[in-house]
Amino acid sequence: MSGTPDEPDFSGLEEGEVQQAVDIVQAVVHWYTEQITAERRAPLPDEDRIAQLTADRAAAYQDLARLEEAGPEEEDRLAALYTARLRQLEG
Repeated sequence: MSGTPDEPDFSGLEEGEVQQAVDIVQAVVHWYTEQITAERRAPLPDEDRIAQLTADRAAAYQDLARLEEAGPEEEDRLAALYTARLRQLEG
């Protein structure tokens, strides 16, 4: 459930609160980075998984850059998208 100590609550994202959107996208980027590192350290790294994780992380970085000039609606959309993605990834 949203708002637990282990999971940030971004449900109340208000217009102009770009920092919250940035924080959630950065959390997803961090998750991808951890997974890439773990996969690379595995005895038999899965190169396909590494490639997919790397591509997903690159897309998240692009969205992070877009947030710099995003309007409130785009901020809200990206915050919601990445909140759901983080829940799915950590689930």
